[in-house]
Amino acid sequence: MPTELEELVDFISHGNTQVRQLAVENLVPYSLSQPAIFKTNELLPIKDLKLLVRDYKQIAKEAITILINLSTDRDILEDLASDEEFINTLLSRVTSPTEPNANLLAMLLANLAKWDDLKRIFDLERPAPEELGSSTKAIDQLLDLFVKGADGTYNKEANYDYLSYLFADLAKYEEGRKYFVTKQSYDDAVPLTKLTVFTEHKSDIRRKGVASTIKNVAFEIPAHPAFLSEDEINILPYLLLPITGSEEFDEEETMDMLPDLQLLPPDKERDSDPTIIQTHVETLMLLTTTREGRDLMRAIRVYPIIRELHMHVDHDEVREVCERFVQVLMRDEEGEEKVEGDMKALVPRPSTSTKAFARVPNSQPGNWASQEESDHDDDDDDDKIVEV
Repeated sequence: MPTELEELVDFISHGNTQVRQLAVENLVPYSLSQPAIFKTNELLPIKDLKLLVRDYKQIAKEAITILINLSTDRDILEDLASDEEFINTLLSRVTSPTEPNANLLAMLLANLAKWDDLKRIFDLERPAPEELGSSTKAIDQLLDLFVKGADGTYNKEANYDYLSYLFADLAKYEEGRKYFVTKQSYDDAVPLTKLTVFTEHKSDIRRKGVASTIKNVAFEIPAHPAFLSEDEINILPYLLLPITGSEEFDEEETMDMLPDLQLLPPDKERDSDPTIIQTHVETLMLLTTTREGRDLMRAIRVYPIIRELHMHVDHDEVREVCERFVQVLMRDEEGEEKVEGDMKALVPRPSTSTKAFARVPNSQPGNWASQEESDHDDDDDDDKIVEV
């Protein structure tokens, strides 16, 4: 005989609205503690949950929450991400300006990007909502949604912050990196330039996702001249401002810095999240891959900024990447005399931080990962999954 829990799963597809709602409400915690109960009958409960995404507001909310939690399972992740009709349903609903569960749908899409085949979204075309004013390409619609939807300006129920994690994962693929650095004909804009303005946004989620997206796109070495050009992507101000504090620099140092960094207010604060700072410095490291990048970093006096960052941020990983970055800038260039000038190696400081697992309450939307502090060794956040 089926257990009570198995019978509860069967009620997901019940014809009575109240019964369906009670079933999904009570099944949310089991999507974390006993995910196997949703894999019976060749994933039939998953198929039922996919249909409930289009149900009444509260039923859809619980169904999406369950799917977010279950997407940590590789079999379920494949089933969800490879279902083209389901992906189109998610896109249709998340881009609607009246969708009440848009933020949860953005979280689910971010998780589905852990499946490699979701990169086909770059070739997916569908009608765009008139209010969005985007192209027929699904990826353009999501990017415009992320920009126009910040702070509830497109949909009062959503801010779409979690789409930044979707972009970060898509940028791991060659198709994604090329998309983000290629000017789009429908608005004559380079997609990455739409994201850079959010490196100092108030939302930790948005800043973290955007920082990771920029870093992953920076692996596209042929695009580095566009990254560095003031007339193209012009990435450096958006990387340096978040890692710069209120420290004063010598007049000679200041005069050579980028104009955006020369007249900062005395109460200027650097990003409060050291992991985001670490990501930005790692992106700067990537941009030193070419001689052009290294010479520009020296010319605009990035060293003093990194020196102060190393001194004032008590975070081992940040200090380590600062030390590596300065070693690159001080390195002799082939066939030339020493280039270090007034740069000095940053002295490693004793480790003072204690790492611990951070727990995310089941009643709150999780971060990109269920461990906030323990997964930073994975540069591309390959295994991060949003949990509710």
